[in-house]
Amino acid sequence: MIPVPGYEDARVGVLGLGRSGLAAARALAAGGAVPVCWDDGEAARAAAEAEGFAIADLSRDRAWDEGLALLCLSPGIPALYPAPHPAVEQAWARGVPVDNDVGLLFRALAAEDFDHFDTPPRVVCITGSNGKSTTTALIGHILAASDVPAQVGGNIGLGVLGFEPFHDGEVLVLELSSYQIEAARRLAPDVAVFLNLSDDHLDRHGGRGGYFAAKARLFEAGAPERAIIGLDEPEGRFLADRMRGRGGEGEDPVIGLSLSRKLPGESWAVTARKGFLAETRRGKQVASVDLRELATLKGAHNHQNACAAWAACRSLGLAPRAIEAALKSFPGLPHRLELVAERDGVSFVNDSKATNADAAEKALLAWPRVRWIAGGVPKAGGIAPLVPLFDRVACAYLIGEAAEAFAATLGDTPHVLCGDLETAVARAAEDARAGEAVLLSPACASFDQFQSFEHRGDAFRALARRAAGLPALKEDPA
Repeated sequence: MIPVPGYEDARVGVLGLGRSGLAAARALAAGGAVPVCWDDGEAARAAAEAEGFAIADLSRDRAWDEGLALLCLSPGIPALYPAPHPAVEQAWARGVPVDNDVGLLFRALAAEDFDHFDTPPRVVCITGSNGKSTTTALIGHILAASDVPAQVGGNIGLGVLGFEPFHDGEVLVLELSSYQIEAARRLAPDVAVFLNLSDDHLDRHGGRGGYFAAKARLFEAGAPERAIIGLDEPEGRFLADRMRGRGGEGEDPVIGLSLSRKLPGESWAVTARKGFLAETRRGKQVASVDLRELATLKGAHNHQNACAAWAACRSLGLAPRAIEAALKSFPGLPHRLELVAERDGVSFVNDSKATNADAAEKALLAWPRVRWIAGGVPKAGGIAPLVPLFDRVACAYLIGEAAEAFAATLGDTPHVLCGDLETAVARAAEDARAGEAVLLSPACASFDQFQSFEHRGDAFRALARRAAGLPALKEDPA
């Protein structure tokens, strides 16, 4: 773990005891603090108490009677919208700063003396509405394939304070959600990546503007040396404009990304058009890669992820040939356009991570003809933005709370109300023809019928393999 300095013998509140919260409590204790922990879940409190941490309801006055030097929030707990958590109100009333594990990681980095290292650790942070997990994992994979020591975590994998102590020449690769960025008091990435923005988590941020502002803090408060920014949306172009002029002696710190056009005005750009990635500097092409045959990076959105990972690794000094070779060996991530089975020319694709229409759009564009399994707990707007893609849908198989609303939006597009995932997979597999994909891309949250999108994806994988006549995998549910 990474010990957090600066709170020796001080009581520090830790609110939320999931993966990142419990890691924060351990890291604070390792740095000499006295964590005072709370979670609304009894099991989480019991786990923390079993490790010897003090437990107190931080929303109540008596938890603050002995004073707290800091309140550390877990990402799922709102600091402002839609309403501040009562414990946050308690901290504000007493003038106690509120932070999170990401802010504490950067505090620990700033306190370290790296004079004995040949190369101090560098930090790459990735944010965006869609694709950040794949981009983060892809950067980590490229670094590992190039023998560059790296640790990967944040919103994916390890909580950031659960990392091992820093190593010489190491790169920390952090996926950061808007929740993590907005609450961090300190941000100091060497390289920051902004992929894209679509409507999501709007209640948590008071609207789209607040959502974008949370993500933009990574660049404006963090002041990265290199800013890698998707320019296909106005928010990205706005952010790039704000970053320009911050480099030394006129140097442009921005690397522009685009899937839709060349970027002749960019001093450094990485684009993907018609399946080819191209890196240009000052108008001259310096590298090109054919992405069309990369099975684990299928679809235009994954081409954007590849561009972002390419730009980040080039910023870190890696050579084009090394990056290209690593792209070809990337295994992909579960639940993100994951090919889980094939039968008689039919592909079964697990895209359970697609919890909104924007993410589902990427999946629908990746196959010409799909048997689409959709539904769950709907997001604002439902699947109305996907209407232009309904001609790619041979039939939709609808599940969960959103089924009837989705049926109304589908209109004359063939669809079946299936209710549950097992029925949907069986019907879609029976109907599918060679060249089609049975695609789970729900455009919904999972919590009506599943514990998480991972739980939903694991269930689909097991059902798809059964439908394809393949043996179950060891990790699949029975």
